[in-house]
Amino acid sequence: MKPKALILQAHGSNRDYDVAEALTLAGADPQPVPLNELRMKKSLLSTFQLLVVPGGFSYADALGAGKLLALDLNSYFKEEFSAFVEAGKPVIGICNGFQALVKSGILPGETKEERRKNGMGTTLTFNAEGHFECRWVNLAPMSQTCIWTKGLDDAILCPIAHGEGNFQTSDSSFVNTLSSQDQIALTYTYADGSPANGDYPTNPNGSVLDIAGICNPQGNVLGLMPHPENHIYPHQHPQWTRGVKGNSGLALFENGVKYANAL
Repeated sequence: MKPKALILQAHGSNRDYDVAEALTLAGADPQPVPLNELRMKKSLLSTFQLLVVPGGFSYADALGAGKLLALDLNSYFKEEFSAFVEAGKPVIGICNGFQALVKSGILPGETKEERRKNGMGTTLTFNAEGHFECRWVNLAPMSQTCIWTKGLDDAILCPIAHGEGNFQTSDSSFVNTLSSQDQIALTYTYADGSPANGDYPTNPNGSVLDIAGICNPQGNVLGLMPHPENHIYPHQHPQWTRGVKGNSGLALFENGVKYANAL
């Protein structure tokens, strides 16, 4: 049996079918489900083995990118999402999905009480250069705790498309906590794999420590700004016509599907 993957469709989602294609290639059974349908039958979520919150511009990014979708997750599906995550099932939020996971508190994974007590938190804010970025980036898989990046040795080349992808923490020491807990899943690098060190446009948005994606402490929830679902075929490589291929994002999805299949 292929693991069933729920792809959450909010108003404004536009990368849902791209993710469905990636999951199909990875061996899953993707099923896009509109948010309103899930709202009417919340128990539906528990019948899936994998969850995707895709990219796009949910609710037209009113009040901030991913903000209203985050309110939905906290208002209508808090118990269901918490149960899904606590069961160890894989979750991935891409671009707008990452923004929603962070702004809902699902990532980095600390509770609201912990955030209030420690005065720490994370957000995805406006790109440092002050404009929308649409370009290809190189990513280094880092975390061996994250089930999505564990064991990946090859760099990933894929596009970004966002205006609010600048990952920042409210306290400078908190980013060290993320590092020590192996929650930094992916970082921006140069093509040769060397660290971006904050250099633009290698680090396209100014994220602290060149962070492109993070996971929760358990490692089953991943959020990232780039779009690995848009480089899953050799012909999607930007230099395909010059005979260059490799470094696709498919391995990321294969990891998630393999993990879901073993549950």
